[in-house]
Amino acid sequence: MAEKQLVAPGRRTRSAVSAAPGPTTEAPAGPAQWHRVLTLLADVSLFIGTRSVWTQAASHRLVVAGVISLCYLSVLGGGILALTVRRARSLARVDLLVLVTAIVLTACTWAMNHAGNDEAALTAQAARELVAGHPVYGQAWPWLFHHEHVALTPLAGGGYDFTYGYPPLAPLLTAPLLWVGPGGVPATATATLALLAGTVVLWRMLPVPWRSAATMLCLGFGFLPMYGRQGYPAILGLALLIPVVVRWPRLGAGGRLGTPGIVRAACLGAACAAQQLPWFVAPFLLAGVYAVRRGELGARQAGLVVLRVLGVAVTAWLLLNTYFIVHETGAWLGGIVLPLTQGAVLHGQGLVDVSLYFTHGSDRLDWYGHASMLLAAGLLALFTLFVRRLGPAATVLPWCAFYVATRSQDGYYLMMTPLWLASAVTAPLPEFARAWQPRPRLLRGPRRRPALCAAAGLLVAPALASAVLAVTGGPPLRMAITAVRRSSPDALSALTLKVTNTGGDPLTPHYMLTTGQGTRRYWTRVRGPATLPAHSTATVELRAPAGRFVLPGQRTRLRLRAFTASPQTLSTEDVERSELTG
Repeated sequence: MAEKQLVAPGRRTRSAVSAAPGPTTEAPAGPAQWHRVLTLLADVSLFIGTRSVWTQAASHRLVVAGVISLCYLSVLGGGILALTVRRARSLARVDLLVLVTAIVLTACTWAMNHAGNDEAALTAQAARELVAGHPVYGQAWPWLFHHEHVALTPLAGGGYDFTYGYPPLAPLLTAPLLWVGPGGVPATATATLALLAGTVVLWRMLPVPWRSAATMLCLGFGFLPMYGRQGYPAILGLALLIPVVVRWPRLGAGGRLGTPGIVRAACLGAACAAQQLPWFVAPFLLAGVYAVRRGELGARQAGLVVLRVLGVAVTAWLLLNTYFIVHETGAWLGGIVLPLTQGAVLHGQGLVDVSLYFTHGSDRLDWYGHASMLLAAGLLALFTLFVRRLGPAATVLPWCAFYVATRSQDGYYLMMTPLWLASAVTAPLPEFARAWQPRPRLLRGPRRRPALCAAAGLLVAPALASAVLAVTGGPPLRMAITAVRRSSPDALSALTLKVTNTGGDPLTPHYMLTTGQGTRRYWTRVRGPATLPAHSTATVELRAPAGRFVLPGQRTRLRLRAFTASPQTLSTEDVERSELTG
């Protein structure tokens, strides 16, 4: 007898049909949690500096203030959506919303603050001279620096740089925008538009989950839009380098450039025609492309690829410079290398701070410049020797050389950080796994690791030795204030100094009083010798710039500085308030 199946009361058994497996519909995969967090961080970064701009606009530009208020709503909505959307495609649309909001906020900030600084004033004036058919390079425009927001660049020789010292692409692109406003406004518009365009290009070229990183880095933190509003030509160079750097190890893959490769090579040449900073990263990119292509195709084909890239880049660079090469050859050449030859005084946040703030100067400042060039060459050789490991750092290594330069401003690093992101996302270590690395006989064999370490040390040793020489130098001049003349109780009109040259070279010093960081205007020598012979002492009387130097608060450190150009030296004396009585 068949056994009966027992069924619990109230429960129903499945039929054969219902029990049979059928087609299942899988729920679409949601976005990765790190993608949500990245989108949220980019969204939150838009709060940085927004309130101050809104406060500024609310007093006299209500339309701008209203737009910023709507951007606040967009930021709030973007934050909610970033945390709640269920599909990756929806989160990609939130990324687009964050980008559009960032662009609008950047435009609003430019509308409120677009006067620019000395970079903007010089670029706009160069554009006006170009439109008028006048020479651009080698022309002094001192009247541009009468405004408070336009800073001066003091030279170690006692003067100031009033000329345009960059390649010509920025004035060429600024010329059509001269109608935007007076002063440096057209140049700030050019730089800001270039930044926005570069951000969009980087956003579009990056893989979808990483796009918000481009928004956050280029527009969200606020420091790059600030450089755009100041009219820095380097922002234009950055925008042109972005398509070059994205997936740069694949440039010339298979031995062919193709249309995209030709466009990227042309962008490299155009970037070098915009500002000098791309000059330093280009050798690293070309060396990396050669190493990767040689590992793929061999030495001959890799050389041909690099020659094609270099040929297109040089052609683009020449086309943008042809007018100036023909019409003002010598002045043009001197202008585009001016930042390297002008002899500006020490400034920045690098190793020079030792001589500027922590010691009383150095009689070997030229060695900072030598250390910078030697370090750039050493890092390029080191990059070539270890390209499989250092390949992704091609967009970071060049800026290390500026840390030991006489002008080591942090802007040299900050303005190129989007290139770091592009390389990190699209040029990871696996791209260099088969890259060619030079290995001479001395660097091979069972003891190759110690030999490679020794070679790496030798490559950077000259730069380190030069830096040590610069830092350990002593001030060649001793200065003491012997008399003070006041124009009012809180302002000086003249100083009398006793100056001793303790070095073995005749020196021609130029004097200034500085407060805090940075430099000020030079004081005019009224009496006393211009040049102090070696091991001599003289009395020098100085007149304050514009006849008046307002004393800072009691807690502000006051320094008397003397710069010389040949040799380049700095001597500093701390000034006590008791020395200024009388």
